[in-house]
Amino acid sequence: MTTDRLSDKIYGCLLGGLIGDAMGAPTERLHYNEIIEKFGPDGVSDFEGVGTDDTAIREQLLDAIFKSEGRPNVDNFAQSFIDFKEQNRHLWFVSVRNAFGKYEQGLELPVYAGWGNMQSSSTAMSISPMGILNACNPRQAAYETMDVASFIHNGLSGYCRDAACAMAAAVAEAFEANATIDTVIDAATRYLLPVSAAELTKTIAAGLDLANSSGSYEAFREAYYAQFQRTLLADSMETIPATLAILKLAEGDPERSIIWAANFGRDADTIGTMVGGVVGALHGASGLPPAWVAKVEANPDVKYKAYTERLAGLVRSRLSEAQGRIAAVEALG
Repeated sequence: MTTDRLSDKIYGCLLGGLIGDAMGAPTERLHYNEIIEKFGPDGVSDFEGVGTDDTAIREQLLDAIFKSEGRPNVDNFAQSFIDFKEQNRHLWFVSVRNAFGKYEQGLELPVYAGWGNMQSSSTAMSISPMGILNACNPRQAAYETMDVASFIHNGLSGYCRDAACAMAAAVAEAFEANATIDTVIDAATRYLLPVSAAELTKTIAAGLDLANSSGSYEAFREAYYAQFQRTLLADSMETIPATLAILKLAEGDPERSIIWAANFGRDADTIGTMVGGVVGALHGASGLPPAWVAKVEANPDVKYKAYTERLAGLVRSRLSEAQGRIAAVEALG
């Protein structure tokens, strides 16, 4: 595998997402006090395995990207659930199974399958490949994700689709050579619809304010539980603000960010995978703890080096197309 900076960032995003998912899996659904009781005062700081449904659906999206030659849409994403039904159905959350069931039974077209669906983070948690594909173009990442994510959420739960747009834009921004955790966090909301996504944007801002005023991770976590907890722990209105606030609080440090996400509790695997994808894209695989990288690379079932090469090729191909359009417009005089 080549070691250019683009490839390093792609590989880091994929690795970080898996690591955050796997580290957060044992603490999912736990209160932070239960994590302390079960794992000790320092909580979890290592991982085993290859993650949960977060990673599984992310790999479905990767397959859809490759099969569409880098131009995925809602139909391609829906098809990935048909293609991976036997392999992954037992992992899918209720919202995913509901959308898939309507599509599989011919009750809804893919673009309408997410209408009226229950809230969750089922697309936001797996959407980082859309950010990779649109490296350095967070606006386009958000717009393309709006289409893809509509398979699982739309209508009253459309803010969960907006949440996926936010995370895709954050990942895309992280590919900028001079990106910082602040520019990444800003990009997460900059390209959301100003009226339709206003509630999510407002909640993210409130979460970031809490991170800035809390003074410590422990104080933030306690206050967040008291102020931001939703009825359903997988609700994007809870997980996305928590993800961005943890990234802010940890100043984008890869190890600290992922460990804090994993020890947050609630939907810890989803928060961990989103945090991991962002810091992996921001710092590259070379910026992740070497022992964590080595552990993933020791698993023969993980194909991320091959995926990285294919994704880098698609990113460069899309760039060439954009350059061709620039030349065509310039030729008009």
